[in-house]
Amino acid sequence: MLPERFRRLLPDPHTLREHRALRWLGPRLHHPRLWHINRRGIALGLAVGVFFGLLIPIAQIPAAAIVALLLRANIPAAIGSTLVTNPITFAPVYYAAYRLGEWMLGAEGAVSTQELENVAEQTSTGIVLWVERITTVGAPLALGLATLAATLSILLYFAVHWAWRLRIVRAWRKRRDKRSTAG
Repeated sequence: MLPERFRRLLPDPHTLREHRALRWLGPRLHHPRLWHINRRGIALGLAVGVFFGLLIPIAQIPAAAIVALLLRANIPAAIGSTLVTNPITFAPVYYAAYRLGEWMLGAEGAVSTQELENVAEQTSTGIVLWVERITTVGAPLALGLATLAATLSILLYFAVHWAWRLRIVRAWRKRRDKRSTAG
């Protein structure tokens, strides 16, 4: 059964209670909802993780874990889903976010790739130009990342709820059909 596989990956609650780096959190960290595999906890944990995985490039895991703790979402799901941006997906995600932000701001073609290559090849004055170019990229990128993070996390939350519900309904129907053929 699928949930059993996930349960084996979760840390032992007793081990967490005794871990010296986590003792300061006290009973908050040991709330069963944070570790239990259910529809709400997993959906919220995945949404939180994707949100912070897309929104901020550093400290994603601690941010997702803290917010999951506050919202009583599944912490392992929140931590794991921050890996939506990793060394393989980082560049395409940030490029898509930049293009989305650029489109939303109506500033298409603000910085061409040729201009960025020219700036990178320049000497000491290139550093100043590079900083200028980064600041022009910053607004579309930030807007695109915020839009992607909010939209994808909300969609993921509802998609997990829907998929989980669909799986339960199919299991109910399968049991009902099995009982009706057996009887």
